[in-house]
Amino acid sequence: MTSTAPVSAILLDAGGVLLFPEPDLTLPSLRAAGLSPDLVTLERAHYLAMVGQDLAATPPAPETWQRDYLLGYVTACGVDGSQRAALAAELVPAFTGLSWAHAGVDALEGLRALAALGLPLGIVSNSDGTVQGQLLASGLCYVPTEPAEAGADGAGVPVGVIVDSAVVGVAKPDPAIFRIALDALGVPASGTVLFVGDSLRYDVAGAIAAGLQPVHFDPYGYCPAPDGHRHVSSLLGLAAEIGA
Repeated sequence: MTSTAPVSAILLDAGGVLLFPEPDLTLPSLRAAGLSPDLVTLERAHYLAMVGQDLAATPPAPETWQRDYLLGYVTACGVDGSQRAALAAELVPAFTGLSWAHAGVDALEGLRALAALGLPLGIVSNSDGTVQGQLLASGLCYVPTEPAEAGADGAGVPVGVIVDSAVVGVAKPDPAIFRIALDALGVPASGTVLFVGDSLRYDVAGAIAAGLQPVHFDPYGYCPAPDGHRHVSSLLGLAAEIGA
């Protein structure tokens, strides 16, 4: 599904759209299990893990989200069934702080292409208070009004706002988190605002609840319920669609 309506603003998820788990955190354990996945395989594993989240009968609990995600992740990497649970549990302690600071393939180029459209641009992420630092560390984007980040060398693309659920106290799919971002950008909520995310449960459902247009970032076509919302396989492709 696509739309020819004008676009007034673009909001992006961070994890799975711009950022992925640091390979250095997962590769040692995966190699010990006899696997040597490349970066593309690791990114694909993320999307398969998120499908598991989307298909879960009930929303994953915050205290077990990392474990459940990592179980799906190592499964998608090809870990043998007898090793999956133990390997996922082994990785959980490493997934704190800047564990999601690996820039996705073509993420920076796609972000630059979207910024070049001249539309208000922001980030809305369910995170643990570190997403702004992760985006800066990865060289993807920053908020130029933040004193600690203004003029940072290699900081990537300036954006209007970065909203972290742990900082603002509300998380997707609650529509309130999108309102916080749009208020900062000075843009009213409407179907001309795109929200690009990789999850049906958190991103597509949240955007619809907020009155925005959901854009499912789905590079491999894994969406388990693809009808009724827009899909893109890359930010570069989205920028080309909007620019056309």
